[in-house]
Amino acid sequence: MNGLQQYQRINTQTSMMDADPHKLIQLLYNGALERINMAKARMQAKDYAGKGKLIIKAIEIVGGLRSFLDFEKGGELASRLESLYEYMERTLFEANVRNDPAKLDEVAGLLRQVKEGWDGIRDEATRPAAEPVAG
Repeated sequence: MNGLQQYQRINTQTSMMDADPHKLIQLLYNGALERINMAKARMQAKDYAGKGKLIIKAIEIVGGLRSFLDFEKGGELASRLESLYEYMERTLFEANVRNDPAKLDEVAGLLRQVKEGWDGIRDEATRPAAEPVAG
């Protein structure tokens, strides 16, 4: 492992250890988007082994996002997100099998939309439960 890779790994591990639950989900979204972008570049370079590894990692991250869903608190929204994450996983798998960059773009677009919504609830998600909501 070269120095840059070691630095990135330590930096990522430190970010994850310091992260609150909301920030951890943001890091997962960022990680999935980063892997998809890198996979697209590997696909265009005809590095199919590298592309495959990156897509598998993106699928694992989306699976991780799915595992954090709280169906008790999230209700219908959590169910819809679960369906969307499952669709993303299938679409990433198809992108890998068919070397289809359009499918990577589709999933990246969906992830960005969900991430924007998640980023938008930061204050609500990190507010202590007993703290009143200003209204």
